[in-house]
Amino acid sequence: MTAKSPIEYFPAPRRSRFCSQCGSPINRRVPEGDNRERDICDHCGAIHYQNPRLVVGTVPVWENRVLLCRRAIEPRYNTWTLPAGFMELGESTAQGAARETLEEAGAHIQLGELYTMIDLPQIDQVHVFYLAQAVSPDLDPGPESLEARYYEESEIPWDDLAFRTVATTLRHYFEDRKLGVFGPHHYTLESHR
Repeated sequence: MTAKSPIEYFPAPRRSRFCSQCGSPINRRVPEGDNRERDICDHCGAIHYQNPRLVVGTVPVWENRVLLCRRAIEPRYNTWTLPAGFMELGESTAQGAARETLEEAGAHIQLGELYTMIDLPQIDQVHVFYLAQAVSPDLDPGPESLEARYYEESEIPWDDLAFRTVATTLRHYFEDRKLGVFGPHHYTLESHR
């Protein structure tokens, strides 16, 4: 049996070479009255601001077990993660987290409180996870997941987790569950290189 090939997505680069307003080449410099370099079109004057991207997700629980999804996409194909993904325009962080949970795991949830907010300045991202209660054990993973399943704490595949934000969120969750008080937690994960 041959392994299923991962779906690959190649997002556009953060920096553009040409202005999206007029098509002229972009220069990088500090605009007057600003304090950092920006992509600027000297032809039409457009400033192309780049801001951090938000990744939103949940910590879904059913009968004391936590839902994880095995990734069918890069980066980190075939590793486990909490259901999460990039927030879309026109939605709140809560709406995005619930949408990602449904898309990646097919899990219907009752969204809880904001749980972790993790700054990742080295990759220009902020990861936000909400607590969530699954309304049934039924799962129907979407195309970005090879599978989805609920794990007891002792079964978590710690060495096979996709991202440090997932690992730290799960550690906080299990520690808080022992104490009976849940978050919120806000912290920065610096590059470990």
